[in-house]
Amino acid sequence: MAKRLGKRTIAFQQPPAIMASAAIVGEKEGQGPLGQFFDVVSQDSHFGQKSWELAESEMQKQTIALAVEKAGLQMTDLDCILAGDLLNQCIGSSLASVEAHLPYLGLYGACSTMAQGLALGAALIDGGAIRKAAAAASSHFCSAERQYRFPLAYGGQRPPTAQWTATAAGAAILAKGGSKIRITHAIFGEMVDMGVKDANNMGSAMAPSACDTLEHLFEDTHTQPTDYDRILTGDLAAVGADLLVTLLRKDGIDITPVYSDCGSLLYGSEQDTHAGGSGCGCSAAVVCGHILRDMEQGTLHKVIFAGTGALMSPTSLQQGQSIAGICHAVVLERAN
Repeated sequence: MAKRLGKRTIAFQQPPAIMASAAIVGEKEGQGPLGQFFDVVSQDSHFGQKSWELAESEMQKQTIALAVEKAGLQMTDLDCILAGDLLNQCIGSSLASVEAHLPYLGLYGACSTMAQGLALGAALIDGGAIRKAAAAASSHFCSAERQYRFPLAYGGQRPPTAQWTATAAGAAILAKGGSKIRITHAIFGEMVDMGVKDANNMGSAMAPSACDTLEHLFEDTHTQPTDYDRILTGDLAAVGADLLVTLLRKDGIDITPVYSDCGSLLYGSEQDTHAGGSGCGCSAAVVCGHILRDMEQGTLHKVIFAGTGALMSPTSLQQGQSIAGICHAVVLERAN
């Protein structure tokens, strides 16, 4: 059974394994510096569907199916699916899983959703409630734009702090064993609201929550940044990542030797995504397509994946509410 460390961290006594993972992205994401690491780079942003929302569902559905196949399983071998996206009522994920005929847990943590799914899935498996599960997350540039900035053609200017919603999906298959890559620790984040109201500056809204979660993780586990091969956030992008480094340095913690952010990794500087990438699918695809592959090959052995989310909606923004940030994290370790 899981053991509580310090105030908030969970140490899994029998760390659940990540049997396999998959990542599917759109054309723009495939043109970025990580393009070679994704399983599929689709040239059809509609994924053969008649709407952007159905396109996102199809992308997530294909990603989960591919991860299941890579794990050598059938969909019926899973006990549940934990999945989420940016759309109202998580319709991207619910429509993706409706034909799976499996228990479904819809998650909403904005860009922290993949980390939330991995943490919850690991807790359920270590606790004996389930044996195998899929954790997945997705986003689609056009479905997000329709929801948050419709109509697309009105020509609004994006400031330099704005991020680009990734057309991407990632999925991981969790089980009691079957892989050297394990989830050894998890920490669920608290909402941190610093009064940011600018939806085009989500990095600043999320960075304080990432600082809070990482500091608690280090304190609870009696570790420091150099104990890890990589500390990965997603998705603070350039603005939020710089702010996180500054906040941690004020408390005497320097993560720069091992730090990266998914939103900064996904796109190249020539792709004009302003501050970088965002969306549930951004960190999901980077972790499931790039980080876990490096761990399988043995180039990474111990990684913190800290998913960060800006908890807002079109309604809350229109009503002038501030944007609370949240950060859930898992520690991924490769057994020798």
